[in-house]
Amino acid sequence: MHFFYRSERKSAIVRTSIGNTIFVTHAVAQLSDEQVIPHILKDRDLFAVLVQRYEEKLRRYIRRIIAVSEEDIEDILQEVFISVYRNLHGFDTSLSFSSWIYRIAHNYVRSLHRKRSVRPISVELTLDHSKTIADSIDIAKTFDQQVLSENIATAMAKLPDKYKEVLILQYLEQKDYNEIADIIKKPPGTVGTRINRAKKKLKALLAQLPESYDQ
Repeated sequence: MHFFYRSERKSAIVRTSIGNTIFVTHAVAQLSDEQVIPHILKDRDLFAVLVQRYEEKLRRYIRRIIAVSEEDIEDILQEVFISVYRNLHGFDTSLSFSSWIYRIAHNYVRSLHRKRSVRPISVELTLDHSKTIADSIDIAKTFDQQVLSENIATAMAKLPDKYKEVLILQYLEQKDYNEIADIIKKPPGTVGTRINRAKKKLKALLAQLPESYDQ
């Protein structure tokens, strides 16, 4: 499901891994997700534009919230995009498409959790991610940044899913409270409460790990 995208002055090219090439006018290529949807409803080939925009984002997100093989991740992506494709006509373009497609991915992964037991997720963090998280939970004096990052990843993996998912959405996927609320279908106030509790639990878990921060 790999797509290659190249912008040009008058047109853009979306090329699939199986060799299909779709020519898109530059004007359409520059439209927002919500603006491009009416064009897709008239020409379903243009759905490749949305796949190109979200394939890597969703692959990364799925990898962060469920511990499965890369082959399984590809299968999940396929199912998510099929669901989006089939239900696109019912999407309200006054809302956020990004939140909608993330919610579909989120719900599909939750259904997998219910159907089968999966091993704990190993959360991968960049140093920038770990520093932002550390600052948000008031870890002021740190030891080695790489050790801190590994410890935060270890601690996050031990959090209950409902706390882990909101931290991933806020700090790794860069979603705000309203977007998270839309994705997990909870009121923004509940999201805020859940994030605060998640940070407290994360800090408590970090305190049990060596060399996270000065006590």
